[in-house]
Amino acid sequence: MPEPTTAPQPSTQVPPAELPASLREAGLANWIREPLDDAVDRRRRVIVPPAAATMGTPLSGCQGTLMAAARRSDAVVMMGDNPALPPMPERPTLKHFYELRLSKTGTKHMLQSAKVARENGLDEKVIVACLVHDIAIAGLLSANHGYWGAQMVAPYVDEEVAWAIEKHEALRYFPDESVGYSYPQSYVDYFGPDYRPPGYLCREAEAARQHRWYMTSRLITINDVYSFDPSVVVDFSEFEDVVGRHFAQPAEGLGFDGSPVAHMWRTMIWPNNFL
Repeated sequence: MPEPTTAPQPSTQVPPAELPASLREAGLANWIREPLDDAVDRRRRVIVPPAAATMGTPLSGCQGTLMAAARRSDAVVMMGDNPALPPMPERPTLKHFYELRLSKTGTKHMLQSAKVARENGLDEKVIVACLVHDIAIAGLLSANHGYWGAQMVAPYVDEEVAWAIEKHEALRYFPDESVGYSYPQSYVDYFGPDYRPPGYLCREAEAARQHRWYMTSRLITINDVYSFDPSVVVDFSEFEDVVGRHFAQPAEGLGFDGSPVAHMWRTMIWPNNFL
């Protein structure tokens, strides 16, 4: 199957005037998509956002309203390929996720982080860890991203790499001046000067500092903080050799190898599926 090079024309938003008042008043028009012009099935697709994305927001009660819209004869819930996203190949690799699913902001940051690690002459395990350390933020969930990311890549990388990705979640909040890591100014800007990490992260960081792989994880945080330069352009191809040596791509493709984390990769392939 040839690799896709361009995204198809996305389906368009349904004109608000054509939607029930309940959808318009709830600000849900963006979740109803018109079919593509050449689509065989002419029914509209209703995207029902996951609960984790709406809790504590004005959209927290939107599911019932959207499901009512999906029960109309001219609509169904979104299942399968969303025409607004580029199609994935049958056996997707890490590169395909980088190019076709992960956010551009996230991939740019991780590529810069890996580049800094390589320029600093660090071990390839650290480089590949930097290359995927924020993969959950870029494609799945931001909250607890170190834990999600570590689980996603654990079947395919060295145990030390997965451990380091998990523990960077906690270590990034705690300075270690002995190796040149200070609390990031960006965290003061994002969270405020009075923010204190919760107790479980304090305990995780303290335990990590006693572990034999502490410096592997700490090096992620060191190369992380200096990797937000919008003017720097890095291509994934620069790291395909490292990925080839340290990321065991399954022959069936990520998401289809029957691993305990295959569902996470499938979620990124079909992120808008209702079920």
